[in-house]
Amino acid sequence: MGRVALIVAPHPDDAEIAMGGTIAALRATGAKVVLLDLTDGEPTPHGDSATRAREAEAASKILGISERRNLG
Repeated sequence: MGRVALIVAPHPDDAEIAMGGTIAALRATGAKVVLLDLTDGEPTPHGDSATRAREAEAASKILGISERRNLG
């Protein structure tokens, strides 16, 4: 079995903002990246949970994240 990195973030987009480069580097080495968001990010002054979910899905595709879960 290959390497797997589990990244835990408080809100959607925190992992991408804080360590997007690291995620890309892990993927470049062939590691599987699993991301766990602890909340849906609400309340937020910008957007809503549906928008955040769409953005998280798009970012996951761009970075090649193997699996993403959100605990809400």
